[in-house]
Amino acid sequence: MLTAKAYAAPSATEPLVPLTIERRDVGPKDVLIAIRYAGICHSDIHTVREEWGPITFPQVVGHEIVGEVTEVGSEVTKHSVGDRVGVGCMVNSCRECEQCRAGNEHYCLGGNTQTYASVDRDGTITQGGYSTHVVVDEDFVLTVPEALPYDAVAPLLCAGITTYSPLARWNTGPGSRVAVVGMGGLGHLGVKIAVAMGAEVTVLSRSESKKDDALAFGAVRHVATGDDGALEALRGSFDLIINTVSAPLPMDAYLATLRPEGALVNVGAPPQPLPVSVFSLIIGGRSLAGSNIGSIRETQEMLDFCAEHGIAPETELISADRINEAYERVLNSDVRYRFVIDTATL
Repeated sequence: MLTAKAYAAPSATEPLVPLTIERRDVGPKDVLIAIRYAGICHSDIHTVREEWGPITFPQVVGHEIVGEVTEVGSEVTKHSVGDRVGVGCMVNSCRECEQCRAGNEHYCLGGNTQTYASVDRDGTITQGGYSTHVVVDEDFVLTVPEALPYDAVAPLLCAGITTYSPLARWNTGPGSRVAVVGMGGLGHLGVKIAVAMGAEVTVLSRSESKKDDALAFGAVRHVATGDDGALEALRGSFDLIINTVSAPLPMDAYLATLRPEGALVNVGAPPQPLPVSVFSLIIGGRSLAGSNIGSIRETQEMLDFCAEHGIAPETELISADRINEAYERVLNSDVRYRFVIDTATL
């Protein structure tokens, strides 16, 4: 077994600490990656604090991973030593079900193998990217274009694909009117990507604090939803709303801002149910939908799109000993817009 330095959660209530973990030996189809940068996602925090259910400890999280290939298995054909690569939210799937055969590994009927806190093919619990090395099946390793900034690209592997996928699925393009709810790690990338697709983008945020950023990223309008009558004034405005907020919202009021046959797509994951009147959907033929990540094919498509259009996350690079501080800042919305760990500091 290989060993790697890491930062892990020892329990749901304790701070993350340095730890040495084991990685499986490189198999015929495996790629060994020396991790250089790992993004911090809010999902990491939800997971280690068991807000989405119990997990096995100690747990290393992190599913926004960028690094270089340092070893390949004897049957690997997609990657070579020295390649700059990435790993996102999943590292395997059954490969046999209808969805996997169709190239939709993220919809694997048996459940795909998540990059962390998931049961791996050898029965061990997967450990994520807050570490120096990881071994991944080549089919779940992505090529990171050279045009993307090495120290900032990692959040595209989760936040980027999470916003790109619904924008692509709902055919966003010139003439589309898109609203992005929330201007955090997900939202700021949603704005950049939708603008690059040619859409007219409005940011819906609680206050004016990020208005200048929203306009700088290409939005044509920023609306402070906390102002009286703000949503009412937007009735019938949008073809598509991407909701990145992981908190309860007045869904009927937001649905009313859609044009006929428009869709509100949730990519944020609030723990509470969201109450909705069915009449908000029936009137105008509107849709309420959800979206998670994307397939490996679509994630590669997203990376190539971002490279072509010069899209990169706004990041703050930190050392590993600041991870716990970063968690608290994420919870306080005190980051613009994504933390990235320099794994050389592990």
